[in-house]
This record gives sequence, structure tokens and C-alpha cells, in this order.
Amino acid sequence: QVQLVESGGGLVQAGGSLRLTCAASGSIFSFNAVAWYRQDPGLQRELVASITSDGSTHYADSVKGRFTISRDNAKNTVYLQMNSLKSEDTAVYYCAGHKVAGYKINDYWGQGTQVTVSS
Repeated sequence: QVQLVESGGGLVQAGGSLRLTCAASGSIFSFNAVAWYRQDPGLQRELVASITSDGSTHYADSVKGRFTISRDNAKNTVYLQMNSLKSEDTAVYYCAGHKVAGYKINDYWGQGTQVTVSS
């Protein structure tokens, strides 16, 4: 079973940048898509950005133009470059791999990394 480990979170001032890394213990090609989610305490987890095995990307409206998701197949790693950070970007960020298996989708989650943006 492939495991995902996030890193790169931290404290940054508004307007600053961070790059999150999601490292897979096996091939990221085993996933149909890899995505970044975020969650504030008491709120629902929301999709931030996703990238499919063929490289197609999708972004939440709130991060379009500021965040970029990318993948390094050789390193089995997915990145989330976050620029022009705002206080509302503060959350725990999770990496998830989604794998279609027949009629269901199996999800694999990392442990999360905290991003705090100070205003």
C-alpha cells in the first residue's frame, strides 16, 4: 500500500509563499489522481487542487492564479506551490491519492501539514 507524507508547512506572513511536498512511498502512477485538500477546525475539508495521471489540473476558485500543483514522476512527488498567501489560507493541508478500483474509489491520505498565514 502506497503511503503519502506531506511536508513544507509552516508560518508565513500574508503575501508570502510556501511549497508543500507530498512524497509517495511507491509510484504515484498507481493513483488516478493526487489532490491537496485543506481543513480548518470545525469546517469541512475542501479540495484545493488536483492533478491526474495524465497531468490535467483543477483548482478551487479561491486559489486560482495563486497556487500551482505539479508532479515529479521520477521522485514520486506532488507539489503545491502557494504564492500570495492570505490569512484565509490558514489550515491543515492534506495530500490524498485517489485510485479507481472497479465501481469504487479508494482514497489514501497523508497525515497533514499545518499552514499558518499571519496578517
